[in-house]
Amino acid sequence: MDESTPDVGTVSGPDVPPSTPVELADRGTILVRDFGQRDADTTLVLLHGWTATADLNWFRCYEALAARYRVVAFDQRGHGAGLRSKKRFRLEDCADDAVAVADALGIDSFVPVGYSMGGPVAQLIWRRHPERVRALTLCATAPVFSVERIERLSFLGASGLAALARITPEQARVWLTEQLYLQRKSRDWEPWAVQEAASHDWRMLLEAGTSIGGFDSTSWIADVDVPVSLVVTMRDPVVSRRRQTMLFDALPHAAVFRVDGDHGAVVERADQFVPALLRAIDSTVRIST
Repeated sequence: MDESTPDVGTVSGPDVPPSTPVELADRGTILVRDFGQRDADTTLVLLHGWTATADLNWFRCYEALAARYRVVAFDQRGHGAGLRSKKRFRLEDCADDAVAVADALGIDSFVPVGYSMGGPVAQLIWRRHPERVRALTLCATAPVFSVERIERLSFLGASGLAALARITPEQARVWLTEQLYLQRKSRDWEPWAVQEAASHDWRMLLEAGTSIGGFDSTSWIADVDVPVSLVVTMRDPVVSRRRQTMLFDALPHAAVFRVDGDHGAVVERADQFVPALLRAIDSTVRIST
């Protein structure tokens, strides 16, 4: 077993549900937030975006979601307090991690709720473990990320730096820190948020960027046979509206909910995003009941 959860110090932050160490077979121990309506018929598994953590991505959504559903949230491997591994980062492993968490908690089926990078993870959960997925909610995400030449060059750069990070992690850390769309606003962050970002495994995050760049579900996403809802961030410079719309083109029966915001809308426009997220999840749960 070569994976484990790193030790992370604690500073004062927003009021979030407590986390509990959960042992995952052949993976290690991971900190999991398991809260909300424990006797609810529906469990949500929240999957955060690249360079974020569960709390950085979802903390403004926790209370509203917990009022209706059982909610499970944890950091993806390499991110925050997520699992560490010497193996190369793969989105497929993240999908399997989520199912392993559900197994450990005794959850048979659930709704993956993916934001940005969490979208590919959610899609892969359905592809690899379809019997476990009750519905899908995909936010600010797409079926493919590296299409245009400039995007290919960007992800190629991340790939090269990922190799470099195995030898000179400090150079990689400095480069990646400059790329974080949230980090550019770090002057406005509370200390807990700075600590969340500082706890990443930078080599794994760089490899995650490469994995995202190579993700492409366009050949199979139309086969999804569970209810799907999409939350589209309409002014998103990170995952463009055109790219997000590719999901609706492939899944014409998906319910679409629009938010007038950019890629940080889940935090910065929470007054719009949270109600849209609730409507999106509710729409799929009603159909899947």
